[in-house]
Amino acid sequence: MALGTFLLVAVAVLIYLGALQHVLDRLRLTDQSALGFVGAMVVGGFLPDIPVSDNVSINIGGGIVPLFLAGYLLAKADTIKEKTRAVLAALITAAVVYTTMKIMPAEPTYNRFLDPIYLYAIIAAVVGYLAGRSRRSAFIAGSMGLLLTDIISRVEVAFRGGAGQLSIGGAGAFDAIVVGGILALLLAEVFGDTRELIQGSPPKSSFNEKFTLESVRKESPQRKDEEVFKSED
Repeated sequence: MALGTFLLVAVAVLIYLGALQHVLDRLRLTDQSALGFVGAMVVGGFLPDIPVSDNVSINIGGGIVPLFLAGYLLAKADTIKEKTRAVLAALITAAVVYTTMKIMPAEPTYNRFLDPIYLYAIIAAVVGYLAGRSRRSAFIAGSMGLLLTDIISRVEVAFRGGAGQLSIGGAGAFDAIVVGGILALLLAEVFGDTRELIQGSPPKSSFNEKFTLESVRKESPQRKDEEVFKSED
């Protein structure tokens, strides 16, 4: 089983067990929608690619589904500022990864301790988090930065007259997109909660928000319809 598929299956199990509820709340994803996207990526990875041109195609699981997921998350963003930041973070990540690919091409892979595909994913995750900061923006930047890089690379090869069928989001790119997105989200989650603890407030979850809301309503009935607090996802 490829690493990307293995990670998606592991994520699906954690979602089913309720271990990722806090993360999903920050992304504004329900358990059902998250499992739907994960399942679509796993199944789509094994389906035939969709042709884009004579020698370029796009993988459903590694290309089309991540695009829909990124669009869904962008639509859930509360402000134009966050949407803009997520898009800019993805572009910055793509530029950094593309430059890295030029310096350290994926082929050949001999005499290397780490497959360049995973090196690109790690770089995308770090840059995606630093540029995006929030959970949603970091995930979008990490995954979409790698997908944009793959699209640019495939188109570049096609224009140069490269032989053979080129698959966007397929094979190694699929693994990189999954690893990059998940790792960027993990970095945002860990450092985000750490920052909240340092600032003296416990990491917020949907349970904490609900508990606080109910407590204030009981103490101050006149504020029943007021919003108690807001937090950046």
